[in-house]
Amino acid sequence: MVADAVIYHPTVAHYLKFVATTVGRDKLLRTVQYFARFYAWYLFRTNGTRAEVAPFEALKKQLGLARKLMRVGKNVEHLKAAAVAADSKGLNDDVLRYATIGRQLGYAGYLTFDAATVLDTLGVRKWEGAKRAQKEAFRFWAVGLLCSIIAQTYSLYRLREREAKVDMKEGEGVVESKRIALERTASQLQLVSDFCDLTVPTSALGWVGFDDGFVGLAGTVSSLIGLYSQWKKTA
Repeated sequence: MVADAVIYHPTVAHYLKFVATTVGRDKLLRTVQYFARFYAWYLFRTNGTRAEVAPFEALKKQLGLARKLMRVGKNVEHLKAAAVAADSKGLNDDVLRYATIGRQLGYAGYLTFDAATVLDTLGVRKWEGAKRAQKEAFRFWAVGLLCSIIAQTYSLYRLREREAKVDMKEGEGVVESKRIALERTASQLQLVSDFCDLTVPTSALGWVGFDDGFVGLAGTVSSLIGLYSQWKKTA
């Protein structure tokens, strides 16, 4: 039967594994959230009516709130990751070690301050320091992203060095070349994602003058990259 062919299709099983992960669901919601942010800006700039813009503004706000709730408690994960990176004997490169520690501590700080604003955002308990805490969260996020950008840029540099030493005449050299190509693609994707994400905290802090359209589009791109990466991980 057609129904059985659809229900038992490997893609459906893959999709179920994907949405069973918190990261998978978050990436889906994030993609819609940032596209809604872009499209609300687009409608406003093209003289869309208030009734046309309102649904996308509501979608942006409500999905942002849902994702904020999903992030509560994740700061512990990044604090642990920072400690593991600091103690890791397998990470011999000091540049990558310190960049990794900086990235994880940046994300941990972001998530800690972000979680502190949850009750105020929900309207459960108003807090005068919520805006200040959210600004600190954005600063930590920016630091974490900058550390990630340093790590990925340095990784690409080291991959070029490794590639220069590969002897393509040997079988092992061909395998190593393919491995380097895969690592380079992953680093390049992460670098693009980090630069796109950096538009969010820097514009929120007023460091740059990006409008909602640019930030929404950049956020959509980074979300799609995250979506793709998570989909491959759950394959």
